[in-house]
Amino acid sequence: MPSTADLCDAHAADVRIAQPIFRSYGGLRECRGRIETVKTFEDNSMVRAALEENGAGKVLVVDGGGSLDCALLGDRLAALAVTNRWCGVVVNGCIRDARAIGETHLTVFALHTHPMKSHKRGLGDRNVPVQFAGIEFAPGHYVYADEDGIIVSAASFDEE
Repeated sequence: MPSTADLCDAHAADVRIAQPIFRSYGGLRECRGRIETVKTFEDNSMVRAALEENGAGKVLVVDGGGSLDCALLGDRLAALAVTNRWCGVVVNGCIRDARAIGETHLTVFALHTHPMKSHKRGLGDRNVPVQFAGIEFAPGHYVYADEDGIIVSAASFDEE
């Protein structure tokens, strides 16, 4: 995969760059894929529902409202993501079980860690545009993430 820096050099007019607010937690350090989204607040029910589906070629982008009061992804959901072939997960919020997630075959970016699990009320929206880190993540667009940052494009750069 070309680095996000190389993609920015080659396609500056075609990419949006997320503010550098995320940390890398997964066992893999880079991912790219078609965006699917969950918008929720302190409830990971919809995150689980999304990760139960086939994620081949996809990255789940979770807008947790930037909450630092509980985790929206833990080791069990990360294992589910691996089983269902998700390329990665970007969380505008926290994760937990960071050590175990760091041993998975999954790319995970999040704001921070928090030991408390989230609520389970079934609240949230699926596959709606979400905005955080200064950009919009639209379902069907593409996200590229690595050590240099997270970028989004309406076009796929998979041929590069």
